[in-house]
Amino acid sequence: MVAPFYLVLIVSYFLIASGNTEVKALYAFKLNLVDPNGILQTWDPTLINPCSWDHIECRTDNSAFLVRLGNANLTGVLAPQLGDLRNLHSLELYSNNFMGTMPYELGNLTKLVTLDLFLNNLTGPIPDTLGNLKKLRVFFAGNPGLTMPEAGSPPSLPFGNSATTAIAGGAASLCAAVAFALAWW
Repeated sequence: MVAPFYLVLIVSYFLIASGNTEVKALYAFKLNLVDPNGILQTWDPTLINPCSWDHIECRTDNSAFLVRLGNANLTGVLAPQLGDLRNLHSLELYSNNFMGTMPYELGNLTKLVTLDLFLNNLTGPIPDTLGNLKKLRVFFAGNPGLTMPEAGSPPSLPFGNSATTAIAGGAASLCAAVAFALAWW
């Protein structure tokens, strides 16, 4: 009789710990932002998962699947903790005022399909860790301050091209796509 109780307790602990990682990551991101319109007011760090938060969509296992904060009038930096959102498929942060560099931890988002950072004020090299994102199909990088990864480390990503700087389908190098995106911008 005692063994099933402990099994439930252990499983519950792992479910809570998993949810807390995402809550902590997203809340750390929020703490780096100025949110003049209060769109992140539902982001409560005391909750077990972020599924009830505005602008977050979750899978049936209560893990964050999509972060949709495009055109939200946010100002700040991209927190490295975003790399802890291991089940994330889409990160939409276009048309805000994100500054600084892209954290190399974004390369941990191995399930990411869409990364939209278009129309922000990001600077510095695009991290070569984005080469880890084998499922990435759409990458909007239109920020005039972004540069190619450092010489000798051109990552390879699965994508093709488009006139909107979206990178979708096919297989080419990140450097070629970024060159296209930067040239278009």
